[in-house]
Amino acid sequence: MTTQIIRNELIQLGATVSEKTIAIKAAGELLAKAGRIAPAYIDSLLRRETVANTFLGHGVAIPHGMIEDRHLINETGIAILQVPEGVEWNPGQRVHLVIAIAAQSDEHIALLRRLTRLLQDEARLAELFTTADPYALISALDDSAVAPAAPQTAASDLSLSLSWQMNYPNGLHARPARLWTEQARRFAATLQIRNGNEVADAKNLIGLLQIGAEFGHELHFSADGPDAAAALDALLAVANQLTAQEVADAEAARKAAANAKRQHWQAPGKILALRGISASPGLVIGQARVMKSQAIQVPDIPATLGYDGDLLENALQATREQLQTLAADTTRRLGKTEGSIFLAQAELLSDTDLITLTCQLMVEGHGVAWAWHEAVQRLADRLAALGNPLLAARATDLRDVGRRVLARLAPDLQLQDGAKTQGHNEILIANDLAPSDTATLNPQQTLALVTAQGGPTSHTAILARTLDLPAVVAAGAAVLDIQDGATLIVDGDSGTIYLNASDDDLASAQQWQQAQRDKQQQAASAAQQPAVTADGERQIEVAANVNRPEQVAAALQAGAEGVGLMRTEFLFLERDDAPDEEEQYQTYRGMLTALDGKPLVIRTLDIGGDKQVPYLNLPHEENPFLGVRGVRLLLRRPDLLLPQLRALYRAASHGPLSIMFPMVSTLAEVKALRAQCEQVRVALNAPVVPLGIMVEVPAAATMADRLAEHVDFFSVGTNDLTQYVLAIDRQHPELAAEADSLHPAVLRLIAQTVAGADAHGRWVGVCGGMAGDPLGAAILTGLGVAELSMSPRDIPGAKASIRAANLAELQQLAQRALNCDSAAEVRALTGATA
Repeated sequence: MTTQIIRNELIQLGATVSEKTIAIKAAGELLAKAGRIAPAYIDSLLRRETVANTFLGHGVAIPHGMIEDRHLINETGIAILQVPEGVEWNPGQRVHLVIAIAAQSDEHIALLRRLTRLLQDEARLAELFTTADPYALISALDDSAVAPAAPQTAASDLSLSLSWQMNYPNGLHARPARLWTEQARRFAATLQIRNGNEVADAKNLIGLLQIGAEFGHELHFSADGPDAAAALDALLAVANQLTAQEVADAEAARKAAANAKRQHWQAPGKILALRGISASPGLVIGQARVMKSQAIQVPDIPATLGYDGDLLENALQATREQLQTLAADTTRRLGKTEGSIFLAQAELLSDTDLITLTCQLMVEGHGVAWAWHEAVQRLADRLAALGNPLLAARATDLRDVGRRVLARLAPDLQLQDGAKTQGHNEILIANDLAPSDTATLNPQQTLALVTAQGGPTSHTAILARTLDLPAVVAAGAAVLDIQDGATLIVDGDSGTIYLNASDDDLASAQQWQQAQRDKQQQAASAAQQPAVTADGERQIEVAANVNRPEQVAAALQAGAEGVGLMRTEFLFLERDDAPDEEEQYQTYRGMLTALDGKPLVIRTLDIGGDKQVPYLNLPHEENPFLGVRGVRLLLRRPDLLLPQLRALYRAASHGPLSIMFPMVSTLAEVKALRAQCEQVRVALNAPVVPLGIMVEVPAAATMADRLAEHVDFFSVGTNDLTQYVLAIDRQHPELAAEADSLHPAVLRLIAQTVAGADAHGRWVGVCGGMAGDPLGAAILTGLGVAELSMSPRDIPGAKASIRAANLAELQQLAQRALNCDSAAEVRALTGATA
């Protein structure tokens, strides 16, 4: 701002007014006397009150005129009427500061941002309600104000403070920042984080990202409030606990970058090449598909503030649920790190600056869709302009989540994503890709990703590596000029896109691809060998956790001997209604066809806890992990259970299928489920199939000997079992690192399950995260587990750990693990089988 928009002559202190119309006129007259507005604009201020509520809260109102009356504004100005005793604005709303705004454009936005922050400081507001110093109001609200000769002071900390050196290799970015803010919000204390002279509210995600905390920076955590000490300790604890994951993620990115330094394909002739940064390795040949940036023109259609406010709240809540569902689905398909990307996006929807700016624009008279889109663009542009590539990538996240909300606020805009409509053998080219675009790509159709912007640590790059899609990022705007359908060679190892390849170039690239495939086949050949102990005494069946038929081929190639866990929740996610019997049947049959005679274990719908499906309209639960989830829900909802059982029994005639029920805790549940299964089977004249249960709660493990009389097998879900045994939410930012499935208490319950199953000749599998841990696989084999099911990527390592030792050695290892006092002691047994 070049002109100070609040001056002494625009402030009236100690006013006494009887009702808000008088207050608005008085504030308007201050603007008129100062020449900022034509007197007719006062009527515009009054008309605004008939269509919008200008009460901001905490004793502050911001009356302002109609947009169409801006021609009556001579110069932007802000007038302040101080009413120490207050004036009723609307029923139940009392105002002490009437801040009348006359703005020709957006010069007043900085003031509104300061005002929004001020609303959170009730003590300072109370002082302003009665101050006799007009400069106190000016300095609080106008960042263009010139103070009367006061020395500048550096940013300071709150009363209780400590220092911490940023040790995340990639600095503070969205995923860890989300967990910091979640932790901060657990406390009433005011929490602040300072990096040099940059200060942020620890409860504000975007604010945290903007302080530019990079590796090696000294950060100052400080707090005020009754629980300040506990809040600081908790915040420091979560910061430290995230270090190991951040280092691991950075190492994965480093390895990806190192691929560019390895030997890579060299074109035999001169060929046009565009250089970028390697984000995910691999060499592919395919046809270009260029996604042009969609220019979004959002119409500004104002409505009443109450109506638009409700619309925004509903859109935000629906989008949060959508992102949580996407996070759960991505976690199951790709992994926890990948799923957390969307939890970080969901956190952006609670950002104070974003919501406040949107509401401010609405209060000015703009429509909710326009206001939301404008707020998102301003904050994203601000992040992108900070000069930090990592924060620029977070701007992409903000625009991505903003687009999701906008699609609900303005469905007529038809904001379909181009990446959702895929062809075959395509190399997808875009200015940048949103994480949700990448996470939902079909790797069978898209061969590689190329972006003009982005970086190797972006969320899209992480997802590309997980999906095993070669990717080149930061290749520059020239890639957007590539013609659709052009044949390209993309080398993710060197970060190069080759155009206009000759027949010799293409033949050379194909030869290189074949050579790489030969190497991979040699490496994978060991994974195809069975997991037999070195003495030949024990063979463990190693299966894969797979959710879709199209994932089976990759699992079998990785060495899977079947599917030990098909989670059927994915059929119910990311949609508006439940799949019917026929759709489920076709999917289960497709899975059996892809397995070609290998065994398939299908788990029935497991909804509840951290997995919610909005359209099922499940009641809100204060503690959903101890509520109606798994079979508790199925037995209460025959509309969900019976169509699924019918689809399963119809599919059973096409291959070796077993049915498994989640979250069983009582014998009564088992009997009720078996009865339902038998009724469906008889009605369909379907074959008898093995029926098993998940062992995820201590009750099932301790009752295994009784339950085994009524089931055909057990499968231990170590992730949930660990959570319930140790009473630790595995997503808790402070405690999650302690939820280690190798804790002796968990191992003892698994041993008890195996003993109970053995008494009745039943087998026990493990389908949780422990199965894919090489040490976990070795211990489980020693405990007598017969089957291990895991992520396909973990199969070679798990098989190798079993083949490395004799059965007696593994049994001794398991016994030592049972006798340990902690998970750390168990993990220290690594190498004990050698």
